[in-house]
Amino acid sequence: MNKEIIAYQGHEGAYSHLSCRKVFPDMQPLACDSFFDAMFKVENEEAKLAMIPLENSTAGRVEEIYRQMPKTRLHIIGEHFEPVNHCLLGVPGSNIEDLKTVGSHPQALAQCHDALKALNLKPVAKLDTAGAALEVSQLKDPSHAAIASSLAAELYDLDILKQNLQDADGNTTRFLILSKTRSMPEYRPSKRFITSMMFRVRNIPAGLYKGLGGFATNNVNLVKLESYMAGGTLKRCQFHLDAVAHPDQRPMQLALQELEFFAEEVRILGTYEAHPFRTDHELIE
Repeated sequence: MNKEIIAYQGHEGAYSHLSCRKVFPDMQPLACDSFFDAMFKVENEEAKLAMIPLENSTAGRVEEIYRQMPKTRLHIIGEHFEPVNHCLLGVPGSNIEDLKTVGSHPQALAQCHDALKALNLKPVAKLDTAGAALEVSQLKDPSHAAIASSLAAELYDLDILKQNLQDADGNTTRFLILSKTRSMPEYRPSKRFITSMMFRVRNIPAGLYKGLGGFATNNVNLVKLESYMAGGTLKRCQFHLDAVAHPDQRPMQLALQELEFFAEEVRILGTYEAHPFRTDHELIE
């Protein structure tokens, strides 16, 4: 019997691949060239789920995801927080003293900026971390390294020259788990839920302030609010919002009513259980 498929962006050994293996060990990970391709696999029912990074605690949001989400009809059914252990990888037998350049995804390079400066290494941007590791294994150049996961080192037979290269302790990436099928978990008071949505506010004075007022007056905690330009124009500003609430809770229902009065195109992306990382690290109370 074939395993169900979960799609991700990047080469084998990417942090998205690592997250797929941790969260869904019984599913078959499928590497895709781009975030769009991974999402399209789910839209086209070639994969059941997609594991997509949304933001990193050090380097910030993954901008492309905000541009792609409005173009899909996928639903968020879960989240995963992956602690990042950036490894400096070189060909077997190489050492740090011989290195001159290091390749990786721009986000990983940004997360290791100070460490690379201290090692006097020239950063070279690549499409993804695992692809950079694959390149090192193919070039066999002891002066060139990659920043990638320990899984990439295992898959491409590279030496780990340094662990935890990232500048900040607690460096973590938040992933969204996307599905074509909408899944609404039953509300239980003992559980914490996140509801994600996107919307545009009406073109009126203080429209955003008024639209969000219902969350404040109904004591609904907002843990994320991102703005980005949508539709290829500077005239339309779209927002992504995460609330610590379930749509079956009366305060959330009242807050949504007020938002819908002042906003346009309100779309609930999904409601899902808050990941334990949030409580363990006091991201929500």
